[in-house]
Amino acid sequence: MTITRTDLAELAVFAAVARHRSFSRAALELGVSASALSHSLKGLESRLGVRLLNRSTRAVVPTDAGERLLTQLLPTLGQLEEALEELTRHGDEPVGRLKICAPRAAIQEVLAPVLIDYLVRYPRMQVEVVELELIPRLIEDGYDAALFYGDILPKEMIAVPLGPLQRYLVVGSPDYLARRGIPRHPSDLRQHDCIGYRLTPHHHYRWAFAADGELLEIEVSGPLTTSTPALYLGAAEAGLGLAYCYEEEVSDALAAGRLVTVLADWSPTFAGFHLYYPSRHQLGQGLRALIDMLKAHHSPQD
Repeated sequence: MTITRTDLAELAVFAAVARHRSFSRAALELGVSASALSHSLKGLESRLGVRLLNRSTRAVVPTDAGERLLTQLLPTLGQLEEALEELTRHGDEPVGRLKICAPRAAIQEVLAPVLIDYLVRYPRMQVEVVELELIPRLIEDGYDAALFYGDILPKEMIAVPLGPLQRYLVVGSPDYLARRGIPRHPSDLRQHDCIGYRLTPHHHYRWAFAADGELLEIEVSGPLTTSTPALYLGAAEAGLGLAYCYEEEVSDALAAGRLVTVLADWSPTFAGFHLYYPSRHQLGQGLRALIDMLKAHHSPQD
């Protein structure tokens, strides 16, 4: 049978009366009238079809069935009381589990500088971080939240911006550009080999550009499509084609001369990393505390 809130309340009443062997003493403990307890017990016995207490003017004694129920019920009620006391002792301290996914860059730049301090501050939290370059299915895959690029977040999510705007660049190796020429306009990319980027198993990302109020999205093609930075940056450095990536992840390769920026005048800025979670998701204390620490660390003045 399914246990309802009424069942739980009446079982607690039965346990109190059976322990005290008295309606009046149980009433004092529970803060209600003895007549209310008697009415509650009659309702429980009626629904169960079992007499739980023998009543007389001198005593209240559990029946055999009542004794068996009380023996099983008292440990359960004790565990519930301990659980509630545990919550009260720790007050607002977050306790529980969080499962978060993010691309490697977001883990390294946004999450890693904060997460260790978070776990030290809140030792009753357990956090699982999954490296995922594709946009996740939060609810279906059991994630509490995700970090991803702010310009391509699902619309039904609540998003928290973390960190500055990001600039996206088109880059290629000096060898590739010497062989294939330098594109002067985004439309020239249709004549170039480009390393594709995939957001989901079914979504091929179009390269976006902006200049002088003009917005363009270009469908590209080439020898490789991937969501893994090591692959699309490695392919670009090897001269296999042009890559489209955000500035921070390619800064070392640009400084070393392994890659060169093209179409710089068309390179747009987009929203940086955001932490997001489902709009119908109840924001628990653990996730709220993590968001507060992330926002404090990645505030605009930083």
